Amino acid sequence: MSADDTIDQITADRSAHYELFGWHHWPEHPWLSYQFRRGLGETQEGGGAVSEVFQAASRMIPGDLGSWHTEWLRIAARNMTRGHEAEKAGHIRTAMNCFLRAADYYRQAEFHLEPTDPRRLPTFEKMEACSQKFLARLNPPGIAVDIPYEPGKPICAYFVRAPFPGEKLPVLICMGGLDSIKDEMWFMQAHGCLQRGISVLMIDGPGQGGTLRRHGVVSRHDTEVPIGKCIDWLLTRDDVDPARIAVCGSSMGGYYAARAACYEPRLAAAISHGAIWSLPEMWGNKGDDFGLAMHIRWVMGAKTMAEAHKKMEPFTLEGHLKNMKCPYLVLHGGHDVLTVKAAKQTYDSAIANGVDATLRILDTEETGAEHCQHDNPTLGQEVLCDWLADKFGIDQEALLKRSWAPLI
Repeated sequence: MSADDTIDQITADRSAHYELFGWHHWPEHPWLSYQFRRGLGETQEGGGAVSEVFQAASRMIPGDLGSWHTEWLRIAARNMTRGHEAEKAGHIRTAMNCFLRAADYYRQAEFHLEPTDPRRLPTFEKMEACSQKFLARLNPPGIAVDIPYEPGKPICAYFVRAPFPGEKLPVLICMGGLDSIKDEMWFMQAHGCLQRGISVLMIDGPGQGGTLRRHGVVSRHDTEVPIGKCIDWLLTRDDVDPARIAVCGSSMGGYYAARAACYEPRLAAAISHGAIWSLPEMWGNKGDDFGLAMHIRWVMGAKTMAEAHKKMEPFTLEGHLKNMKCPYLVLHGGHDVLTVKAAKQTYDSAIANGVDATLRILDTEETGAEHCQHDNPTLGQEVLCDWLADKFGIDQEALLKRSWAPLI
């Protein structure tokens, strides 16, 4: 395994090159290289075209956030326009492809804007509009939903039923972490689940996506509360199997999912897609110059990192895993540039507390060794979705023989 917290390190090779954690485009700007690697990886799940992503990068001024926004926005708008034209011409599959690419490009364009930047919410909502155009054309169609949470402040979500027959299907509640959002979950969790007969509820929980941006709802440590609200909503549907509802959280969502599974007995399985043992341990010495400081302050509802550190004190799994009763997967990259040791720490504690836990660390030879498998998200989905399908008792070979819709 690599050492922890290598995200800030500038490699000796300053040219674009391949590292243990994947393609490293701007070594002198490792945070931007990390985000570029994320977008490049998601092209293989439909979140872009390799040539377009490299075209955008070639036009960026290395290290310049203004050009980052401009060039992602350029290819996002191009794909959205092409999507609308294809739709009018009746070329629906092309339109869907364009809208899915545009959604992920808008996500990148929005990423480094300050929370108060007047461009941030409009860019985010263009992303949502493209996501919804794509989801609405699936068979069966995906829908945007507002899950009741706080008065006037719902949890923003998308629900997609798996394209297979059956009265009641299993469901995965998919969520991101500090900066990943419901729309990105297609590329990290949801697509693979739908292929295996598992419906998905992709959510922006407290401190995430539209729930943060539109409603100002910041993060909370007791994630069993919002996840419980999501389960309440799922149980109003007649196509959900109440005995097979699981939760998966990516990155900081690894903490969210594990914590929820400790106190929400209706969960049949939980996945930490990127383990987080303790936020104070991971970020306790980070100042306002840290690469994720803007996101941390915003998500925590804090004005300074010092204030954020105070608010994140209860965000730890210590003392809680003894309450987890469902099967639990810890999936982690062996050269995760943010943290590696948290995976073993979380797994060891789960086993010590009698949890039916599985640890899967991806190495450099198979790829997927980056944080949340950003260098190879297809592999990450294959691992987590196959594990979940096994836990849910899904016979994938038999399932594919009775598909009722084109595979997505």
